[in-house]
Amino acid sequence: MQIEFKYPFILLILLPIAFLLYRYWKQTKTMTNRKERQVILILRSCIFSLLILALAIPQVVLPQKETQVVFLMDRSASVQDSGEQQLEWLEKSVQSKKEKDEYSVLSFGEKATIEQMMGKEGLRFPKWDEEIGRDHTNIEGAINLASSVFPNNSGGRIILFTDGNETMGNFIEAAKLLKNRSIELDAVLLHPHSYEDTAVTEVEVPSTLYEGEQAAVSVTIESNIAKAGLLHFYENNNKIVSKSIEIKEGTNVIPIQFPVEQAGLVTYKAELELANDAYAENNKLQVVNMVKTIPQILLVQNGPNEALVQTLEAAGYKVEVRSSIQLPTVISGYLNYQSIIFNNIAATDITENQMSLIEKSVKDFGVGFLMTGGENSFGLGGYFQTPIEKLLPVDMDIKGKKEMPSLALMIVLDRSGSMDGQKFSLAKEAAARSVELLQETDTLGFIAFDDKPWVIVEPTPLKNKEEVVAKIRSVPVGGGTEIYGSLVEAYDQISDLDVKRKHIILLTDGQSATNNDYEELINEGSKKNVTMSTVALGADADRNLLEELADLGAGRFYDVQDSTVIPSILSRETVMATRTYIEDNPFYPQIKSGYGWDSLFSQGVPQMNAYIATTPKAESTVPIRSTKEDPILAEWQYGLGKTIAFTSDVNGAWAGDWAKWNQWSSFFTKVVAHTLPQYDSEAYSLSVEKEKDRSYLSLSADRLSMLPIETTIISERGETVEGNTKMIAPGKYEVDVGNDPGLYFIHVKQTDEDGNVSVYQSGFTVPYSDEYLITGANEEKLDELLAITDGSQLHKESQAFRPLKDPVKQKQEITEFLLLISFLFLFLEIAIRRLGLPVKFLVVFEKREDAKRQKDSKQKRSAVPREIPVAKKKDVQPISSRETNEKQAKPLKKTKAVNKKVESENHLDQLLEMKRNKKR
Repeated sequence: MQIEFKYPFILLILLPIAFLLYRYWKQTKTMTNRKERQVILILRSCIFSLLILALAIPQVVLPQKETQVVFLMDRSASVQDSGEQQLEWLEKSVQSKKEKDEYSVLSFGEKATIEQMMGKEGLRFPKWDEEIGRDHTNIEGAINLASSVFPNNSGGRIILFTDGNETMGNFIEAAKLLKNRSIELDAVLLHPHSYEDTAVTEVEVPSTLYEGEQAAVSVTIESNIAKAGLLHFYENNNKIVSKSIEIKEGTNVIPIQFPVEQAGLVTYKAELELANDAYAENNKLQVVNMVKTIPQILLVQNGPNEALVQTLEAAGYKVEVRSSIQLPTVISGYLNYQSIIFNNIAATDITENQMSLIEKSVKDFGVGFLMTGGENSFGLGGYFQTPIEKLLPVDMDIKGKKEMPSLALMIVLDRSGSMDGQKFSLAKEAAARSVELLQETDTLGFIAFDDKPWVIVEPTPLKNKEEVVAKIRSVPVGGGTEIYGSLVEAYDQISDLDVKRKHIILLTDGQSATNNDYEELINEGSKKNVTMSTVALGADADRNLLEELADLGAGRFYDVQDSTVIPSILSRETVMATRTYIEDNPFYPQIKSGYGWDSLFSQGVPQMNAYIATTPKAESTVPIRSTKEDPILAEWQYGLGKTIAFTSDVNGAWAGDWAKWNQWSSFFTKVVAHTLPQYDSEAYSLSVEKEKDRSYLSLSADRLSMLPIETTIISERGETVEGNTKMIAPGKYEVDVGNDPGLYFIHVKQTDEDGNVSVYQSGFTVPYSDEYLITGANEEKLDELLAITDGSQLHKESQAFRPLKDPVKQKQEITEFLLLISFLFLFLEIAIRRLGLPVKFLVVFEKREDAKRQKDSKQKRSAVPREIPVAKKKDVQPISSRETNEKQAKPLKKTKAVNKKVESENHLDQLLEMKRNKKR
């Protein structure tokens, strides 16, 4: 055992303390009670010494006795079948530990997590954490987390279960840090099972493709066994080739030929179909290529319009017609089109995610967008505060611009327990949007119901919209479902209001008793001009009842499977209830000069019947307006894309004479041409490079340049990927893209010294992780790791808790202990000064003093010369003997004994003085 001081220089204070104690001894020499003075001096010396030692922070250094072990379990895909083996090894190890030994359990893949904290108890975690990311092995991160589990100034042992392969990080660097903390690292080598596995490692597509050509593609396949299978080849997720192949062990290159039928940014995917294959993740690989062709247009419409298709095709466009339910759900489904046209499509027919993908395609990749008018477009279509409204040059809201008929709107929302979650939150948010669409003179009521109706907002004019919105958003989820009572309350609240339009919107996901007389209730409301629409949320809603209620209430029925369309439904219902967004008085539009449209109207402007009222955005241009200054044609630049709003229709019912106009085809094709993107598809060459910590995109420009570039990367699901772009050489750039495998699209923008902007777009694939490559155990790499930490491979479970080779010396402060003792001495010193020494202590002290005097007297007598006469025993009796005899003869009280003792000492001094005089 050793003692160390944290602040040893404080011990120098002992020198002045020693001097002060010496002065005290000299100054108190005249004290009558010499024994008490000595005791006090000793106590004070101890008190001062202990206090100074405590200030120096003494630490007792002891070797660490218990063994602390962290078990680090690899649960990545490469060792997916070793879970039971690792758990069995762990259980047997814990059985061999000593009582004071402690352990912790961690698991890791791409991330590491603590399954069980450091302790002495048995295994107690119920199941493995599944959020570790099995697609990668990050041993460095796992070791760093494991080392943080040990307490400060404490060593221990990490037992790493691994096959020696890592796909992220650098465990060699992590091992070096363990050496500085006296943490040992041992390992248990995991041997992956031998699997049959085949992987697609490369899809090679020509850099330049043209629509209609016969393309030659090669697919590289690696396999550890010979087998037969099917190879499928896809173009934009459409299977175009499927062939049987014989795969040999090793590398296989399979040629594929196919006619190029798609244009724009096209995705090509090779996929293997095999039996008894270890990893499905490495059986497919995608690439992206730009296919040159004439512009391709996506026309979205739910009804036939052959005239429109023929007009576009006659202009040289390639047109693909889809209904709203056929819209793609990934961003790659939109990037092979140069422009998208929404022809009278309602927002209630499209999910929020699909609208977001279109918005990103326009903003980040330059795809054009055109919306035409109709009863399902713009505000009437429910596009208020949607991603589509964001990209258009007009706002859907026209309140504050013109007088509207007074409106009373009652929203009846199901708040039963089954509504809990996203759809209830979206329904409340949709109701809040409806508040924004209404004027202050309009009336809004809000009823939430479960087994009974709860009036949240009384139907009164919207004088304080913020307060109404706050009340709506604060509604909690409740209990059961009872529809009829809530409708009775809604009709009672709204029927007698003095407004021109009265409308009820019912939203529910449940069922209710149908034996109530809904028909009589609705008919009575209809007599007072009350209409009603219904919304069925989810699969459990009573569709038959709700559809019947909407029909009786002269409203609309919405069958909702995706809850993200709820806001569009409520905004559409709110707008349609006003019935003022449609301007249906025939008029002659006004053409503004200077925007390039004048030449088409040299022979006059045709009459138009109707349009949907909108409000132009501040940055937009409006070359064609109505007589009320409303936009008929508005356009603007949104990000990289050009978007146009044409607020009349293209079918003729609203456009009137425009559809019969001899310049109609030229006008419409020019509108579409204005939306087409302008970009360079061959400005850069790109390739994906992989390192352990990251994947990055290498971009090489076709000419050397020191100008920076701006990049935007979008995943196939439409998510924006944060990528750090840096220049590594003139015309060469690197962009970090992360390690998540999948298909990505990149947009590159560069501005030269003159302000000219060049744009490039392409796509690339981050391949699957190396975790899915069968490489076997990497024992060499593991041995390199163990050599750094002086560790070893463990073969027996009992080795886990063996004593540490170099246990950490643990330091324990004893400051508090010293302070405690010093205070006890202080209390004792105070007691002695106030009360004196105890009698028993004095008696013992006197006996010791008497013995000492007798010894000193004998030494003095032996030193006296012989010529000096010595008193006879009978004449002079030794003082000590007399005192002893007197004590034996008669016991004395304490005070008499002390006086007698003082007299004896004085008598002895007198005798010695007499002897000295005689000698002289």
